[in-house]
Amino acid sequence: MPWASLLPRLLGGRPAVKAVAMAGVLATTLWSLRCFLNPPQVSREAPQHMEPLLVLVWEWPAQQVPNVSGDVCRELYGITGCWVTMERQLLHWADVVVFPHTRLQPSRDSLPKDRPPWQSWVWVSLESPSNTKALAGWNQTFNWVMTYRRDSDIFIPYGKLVPNRSAIVNIPAKTNLVSWVISNYHRTQKRAEVYKNLSRYLHVNIYGKANKKPLCKDCLLPTTSKSKFYLAFENSIHQDYITEKLWRNALMAGTVPVVLGPPRANYEQFVPADSFIHVDDFSSLAELATFLKTMNASRYRQFFAWQRRYSVKLYTDWRERICTICSTYPSLPRGRIYPDLESWFST
Repeated sequence: MPWASLLPRLLGGRPAVKAVAMAGVLATTLWSLRCFLNPPQVSREAPQHMEPLLVLVWEWPAQQVPNVSGDVCRELYGITGCWVTMERQLLHWADVVVFPHTRLQPSRDSLPKDRPPWQSWVWVSLESPSNTKALAGWNQTFNWVMTYRRDSDIFIPYGKLVPNRSAIVNIPAKTNLVSWVISNYHRTQKRAEVYKNLSRYLHVNIYGKANKKPLCKDCLLPTTSKSKFYLAFENSIHQDYITEKLWRNALMAGTVPVVLGPPRANYEQFVPADSFIHVDDFSSLAELATFLKTMNASRYRQFFAWQRRYSVKLYTDWRERICTICSTYPSLPRGRIYPDLESWFST
């Protein structure tokens, strides 16, 4: 392909721009785009992405910014035709611009002043409505939402169960009854109230910054795996808000989660009904404590039946989440804009 034709391919049917304006951008991105548009050893029968999707992340969602140069979506996740960049010079060529809520300033001053008509803006958040402030200022701004909620345009859960035919049941050795890792403890939270009352009937081993017993990254799973049960208590209760407290701290560790969050029916849309214990299953916390303390070995093993069919997949890399935009792009609604983002998110 003559490289003089690179610009029309990237722009598609969009308005032409001055060549001099593009020259500086091409100087820094030409080599990466060349590798991206002409991957080696491509089968003639493989579908060709003649117009790769350009996704501009306005500011990276996490403090640590990973390397996004090259064709990261294809190399890491097998998603082709997806070009992720943080180069703001490419704003007017981007198909999609991603705006993490945690990086948005209170005013619109930090947002682009111009917005090409073909371009879609995505609002991103993994926090619950209780911990997401200043939404009212972003009405009539975003075309799509990208959150942990299943009714989002782009669904990015904290984790999921994936089929695994070769899976076996693995229950680590247990040395204590219940554990809980908690970093931010606030007495006004529902989970603080439940813990306080539950601890009247049984002992809970507490770790984390809140108890001045922080666990290193590689220490968390070996620690929680020693408990028969883990308190997977969410910091707030909202639809679909089921975080790593369930996926990583409990299920992946090989312990039984005792959950506090949305209703049981909501959890069952993510995991089997017999894989967890819900606080709401009991008429009182005294009854819950008795259930945990008196459970026999046979009953306990039943909570691990899911391991015969599934394994846990965690979503921890923001690059994978951003690349998901490209795989869902063909089915995303066109021409939509959220008139009242706060109303949608708090529903």
